Amino acid sequence: MSADKPERTERRLAAILAADVAGYSRLMGADEEGTLAALKAIRAELGDPKLAEHRGRIVKTTGDGMLVEFASVVDAVRCAVEVQQGMAERNADVPAERRIEFRIGINLGDIISDAGDIYGDGVNVAARLEALAEPGGICVSRVVHDQVRDKLDIAFDDQGEQQVKNIARPVHVFRVRIAAQAPEPRPALALPDKPSLAVLPFQNMSGDPEQEYFADGMVEEITTAIARMPWLFVIARNSSFTYKGRAVDVKQVARELGVRYVLEGSVRKAGNRVRITGQLIDTETGAHIWADRFDGALDDIFELQDQVASSVAGAIEPRLRQAEIERANRKPTESLDAYDLYLRASALRDKHTDESIEEAIALLKRALAIDADYAPAKALIGWSRVHQISHGRTPVAEADRAEAVAFARQALEMGKDDPDTQWMAGFTLLPFAGERAVAAAAIDRALMLNPNSAHAWMSRGYVSAPEPDKAIEAFEHATRLSPLDRLRRTFLTGTGLAHLYAGRYDDALDWAERALREEPEYTNALRLKAVACAHLDRIEEAREAIRRLLQVQPWRTVASFSRLVPPQAQAMHAEGLRKAGLAEE
Repeated sequence: MSADKPERTERRLAAILAADVAGYSRLMGADEEGTLAALKAIRAELGDPKLAEHRGRIVKTTGDGMLVEFASVVDAVRCAVEVQQGMAERNADVPAERRIEFRIGINLGDIISDAGDIYGDGVNVAARLEALAEPGGICVSRVVHDQVRDKLDIAFDDQGEQQVKNIARPVHVFRVRIAAQAPEPRPALALPDKPSLAVLPFQNMSGDPEQEYFADGMVEEITTAIARMPWLFVIARNSSFTYKGRAVDVKQVARELGVRYVLEGSVRKAGNRVRITGQLIDTETGAHIWADRFDGALDDIFELQDQVASSVAGAIEPRLRQAEIERANRKPTESLDAYDLYLRASALRDKHTDESIEEAIALLKRALAIDADYAPAKALIGWSRVHQISHGRTPVAEADRAEAVAFARQALEMGKDDPDTQWMAGFTLLPFAGERAVAAAAIDRALMLNPNSAHAWMSRGYVSAPEPDKAIEAFEHATRLSPLDRLRRTFLTGTGLAHLYAGRYDDALDWAERALREEPEYTNALRLKAVACAHLDRIEEAREAIRRLLQVQPWRTVASFSRLVPPQAQAMHAEGLRKAGLAEE
């Protein structure tokens, strides 16, 4: 055997359990020594004995977390359930603000072993599942659910497919229903003071999984058309789509989203023909108050979408039964090829990875090569680049920033009557050109055109940062319109930044922690936490937040964040980052 032959990588299938302490920073801030002592006692009296009993191997520990490997997925789930039940018993008489509660994620997958540590997508998915779990809860992947459902006397709640950071495909998540947990974890939301509606994901009946993006695009267009009616309260698409791939109870949907009506349907695309079916359900009675189907050629797709929207409006409000929903004078592209590329790009952008965003932008540029005046495509290029600021692992190049600004300005002129074009283009100009007044005017126009746009309200929150209380109101409205939004961490972080700019550092830290529970690597939330902790003289926590931030975006400096902060808060913000140890340039 040659001495120069490289060592073979050791791979194996394993069950991976990732756990962390919910609200760890808050607990440490309130009682550092007491929290550490409690954690040691929990590990000695509960954690380590249970791991030994179920043959788990601790791979590594952090201050607030642990990674464990099991040879058996049944052992992993049984161990997790018993630990959480034990913690519930220990916490029974502990005040809520002092309880130590774990979040646990479990995945079964191929791992790479090296020097005692483990790596690979199997590990990454477990970590993402842990972040999705509630305090005291357990989330598992579909493969784990399928392996243990007939072997353990445990109930599961199907949470549907979830798009998580840096994982290319959606992860189908199941929540373990622990004895002490109710099957419906989300509180019921009160009904608004006007008719309220959620449009659920339509089924793709084409028999081709590759057409999923087309069905999703139809739903988004129908949702947008209905949402333009100011007398309706319409839940944003991102929240409705958390139910994608799940068998749902419409009454549960109504409770969780706070709506009276639910629209369900299907899309079938075959050749040049499209069939859209829909049914409108009154969730209070369970009655179907309207159902219809619409057939047409792809050339008529925009008319079909508007027929569905107008029929739903008429079913809810008799006086509007004859009304037609115009596309607010929006000019649909003449080319269906360009529209198809736009839909594909929208689906890719929602994955929030560097690779998916670059693929999306490439598709959007192909759409513009077909129709150079297609304003939504230009606006979406800018919005995609904005996402790279807080999600990307590589910085946005100056040439790409300049291109995004140029496209945004063109989109504002070309798409004056399209609300999505207006808020996306306006929001692009905020970080890339510093044009807060132009951005505010565009976002206000978007809200005039569509008062039910959660993301326009989110954008309004960020552009209102110089007026923190106004910004907080905007984020609260965005959250009510889309309570289960995939970008919820953006709403939470924006609220925290508003408190930060108002000098309310304790509140800012609390919102940062909430956002990080949604996405532990979200750099805007890590930056918020670092600055808040620094001004609270919690320097070690501030430095730890910066360390985690630099693992995602190693090029970050104090100066690189200046464009994201309103002028009156820049000195305070920079001071906090310096205290946290971030380099100046």
